[in-house]
Order: sequence, then structure tokens, then C-alpha cells
Amino acid sequence: MTATEHLAEPTLARPAIAARQLFIGGRWVEAVDGGRTEIVDPSTTEVITTVAEAGAADIDAAVQAARAAAPAWAALPARERARILNRVSLLMRERADELVATESIDVGKPVSLCRPVDVTTAANQYEYYAGLAQAIEGSTRSTDFPALAYTLREPVGVVAAITPFNFPLILSSTKLAPALAAGNTVVHKPADIAPLSALLMGEIFAEAGVPDGVVNIVSGLGPVAGDALLNHSGIDKIAFTGSTAVGRHAAAVAGEALVPITLELGGNAAQIIFEDADLDKAIGSAIKAFVFNTGQFCMAGPRLLVHSSLYETVLGILSQAVPGVPLGDPFDPETVIGPMAAEQHRTKAEGFIAQARAEGGRIVTGGGRPDLPGYFVEPTVIADLPNDSRVVQDEVFGPLLTVQPFDTEEEAIAMANSTAYGLASGLVTENVARAHRVAAQLDAGIVWVNDWAMLDPTMPFGGVKSSGHGREYGPEALDAYTRTKSVLVSLA
Repeated sequence: MTATEHLAEPTLARPAIAARQLFIGGRWVEAVDGGRTEIVDPSTTEVITTVAEAGAADIDAAVQAARAAAPAWAALPARERARILNRVSLLMRERADELVATESIDVGKPVSLCRPVDVTTAANQYEYYAGLAQAIEGSTRSTDFPALAYTLREPVGVVAAITPFNFPLILSSTKLAPALAAGNTVVHKPADIAPLSALLMGEIFAEAGVPDGVVNIVSGLGPVAGDALLNHSGIDKIAFTGSTAVGRHAAAVAGEALVPITLELGGNAAQIIFEDADLDKAIGSAIKAFVFNTGQFCMAGPRLLVHSSLYETVLGILSQAVPGVPLGDPFDPETVIGPMAAEQHRTKAEGFIAQARAEGGRIVTGGGRPDLPGYFVEPTVIADLPNDSRVVQDEVFGPLLTVQPFDTEEEAIAMANSTAYGLASGLVTENVARAHRVAAQLDAGIVWVNDWAMLDPTMPFGGVKSSGHGREYGPEALDAYTRTKSVLVSLA
């Protein structure tokens, strides 16, 4: 599916969202101090509801509930855990309209993409790890001792799952699904500005038969609830997705406590268009890479590297095609580009555009603010910036695309690898040998050829360099949520 194509989506009304509480120990409860946070619809800037704002006492209650539930959940036969996760997946599909509308109003996601991408991907995660739950096993080993030697794979215990605002459903499922499949219990803190779908999932977990305390969901502010969760002595594992800056802080806390952590952090991916590329594929992929989710995508492709023989041609096509990608109300089934998730994110994106102008960058299209009430930014294509520009080197996290020319394959690879990040990368070419050759040299956890954002539960992803470490998706994700125990029984 390209950025300008989407499946037919039924018209959904903006939902009325009731005030939400914390989900702790299988019960809905208010924060101990009564704190609440306003949640804003980014497409209208209107307050749509409030949610409980967890403090340290609430985090402690959630961790204690998870610890109390851990032994029974770990001891439950894997087949029964699988049945429960399959029910979670089924209920997500049955309540898809509700999840789509909630995710859309919370983050500003177009409903045209929310169903086939966010809800479906998250439901697929629970289904996939339900299957893998029964495949977690140890092995027998041959040793020099007269002994029966074997390994066991055990759950790590209580997992702190901290997720960002841009893909609330998907990025929670990448942690909760494998963690639960492996027999762990979870305390999940969603982003403070986008907690609604996570809290709705609390209802789904309960309806699916997840035992009380196995999943706890605590909305709250990062410096308060997030830090309390990171620093809690009852946490056995941290799974974090967010900015590189906050990830460094989380890693420092985990290091001090000697708690294992996986980090999926920022990105600044490059997509390379070689001279033999199919231009229809190349343009479709390039647009999808930077407008998908309004550019608020750690695996977005905000840097486009184009062979010099195609440079002006590609810029000309982009100047005509990008303004035609539908931008507007996320609840309009035709919309592809929604608003930024919050005002501060729009301000940051507009700051990058201003800097590009100051550095002599050529604004090929966009660069302004649409006449709409929400936090909208025009999708913007910028040419002719030097490779050391901050607009090129830093993570923009908005609908901005810089375009740079290159002359040789070696130059393209060097430019693609020139930032501090290494989460995703890609290329468009009809040369099979080049595709494999270049993919092997790109510093990234995932490489796409002739398309962008092809993500499947079976294929692991994660970063290198400042994009973090560890892998999500695939059987590899289970490594983060299990520990290996060796047993040797003397036969002498």
C-alpha cells in the first residue's frame, strides 16, 4: 500500500471518551492523590477527556499486583496462555471500530490507515506470540560429566513496558505480546499524551481472561510515573520505546540497578534511489516513507538520496505529487496525512523548516501551516542542504523530506550511514546484486528494498548506534523476556 492508497474505510464518528482510571490488579482505580490529565484531540485542539495521573504510590501498587500475579501466570500451561492471547487478538478484531476511533482521536491518525496498520498489526502480534508461547523450550546438552544436562527457559518476572505516543497500540503489543507469551507479568505506562487505546486494552485483557494483575496499565507523566516505574526495585526487566535522549536516561537507571533493558529509540533513515530505479516505485516509496503517520515514525525515511542523473527529475515529480496527498480531518476516510500529535511536535517540525530556509535549502513544496484548527504541518520537501546540516543529521519526527544527490554507490552508502542513528534504511533498484550488496553495508536493523515500512510479526527489528539495542518482533523478541537456566543431574 502506498502513501496515497488506502483501503475503503467506513465513516466513523468521533467517539465520546469517558474519563478513564488506572487499571491495577484487574480493577479500575483512581490515582491515590486524585490527579488527572487532560487529553487533547490534536486535529481540533479540544480536550476530549481526562485520565488518572499515576504517582509513585500508584506505580508501587501496580508493581506489587504484577509481582503477586507472576507465579501463577508463569506456572500456567503455555497452551492456556496461548488460548488467552488468541482471545485478546480476536476481541481486538471484534472491537476494531472502537479501537480505530480511539487511536485516531488520541493521536490524530487517519482512520484510513489506523485499521489496516495499527489495529491489525497489534492484533496480529498477539496472535503470533500465542503460537510461539508453546514453542519456548530448552534443550539437552552433551557434557564431559556423567550427567543429564539440559536447559530451561524461564520468564524473567515483572516487565516495565514504557511506550511512546506515535504508535500506541502497535508499540505496546510488541512488548506485551511476547512478554505475556513467555509467562511474565507487565506494568505498562503509555505516553502521557496518548494513553486512551492502552486503557481500552485493559477492558480487552479482562474480557479475554487475562488474570488479575498480569497486565497493569498506568497512565501518567514521564518524569513522575515513568521514573517511578524505572526506579522500582520490583521490576525485573525494562522494555522502552521512545526518544534517544530519554532512552539514555532509562539505560542509566537500568545499569545502576543491573536490570536488563531493551531500547528501541530514534531514527533518521535514508532511502537511496539508484539510477536504474523504477521511478513509480521510487516516488511511491519515498512519499510513504516521510508522510506515513505524519512523519512521526522512528523508522520514517526523512532523507532521500537520489542519483545525480535523476535528482531534478525526482524533485519535479515530488513537487507535483506531494501536495496531492490528502491532508486533513483524520476521521475523513480519504485523509492520509493527519496532524502532529501535539503542539510541541509541530513547533519542532516548523523549527527545522525555518533552519533549512536559513541554511539556503530549497523548499520544493510545502513549508507552511495549513488553514486548519489542529496541529497540522504541510508535508515539506527540501533540496540542496549540505550533509552536515542539522536538518539532515537530526531526527525531525515530522512530515519533512530532505533530498540530496549522489554520484556513486559508495558515496550513497557513506551518506546513508553518516548519522548517529541506525534503525532503518532502504534502497530502490532493479539490480538484484546491488540490492543485496548495498543492504549488507547499511548500518540499520532493518533494510527495505523497493518499498518502505514492510513490517511483519515474523521479522525482527531494532536499532544499532543511537537507535538502541535489542530486537522486537519475531522469535528473537522472546530472548528479551526469558532467561536460561542450566540443570546438570549426575548419573554417577
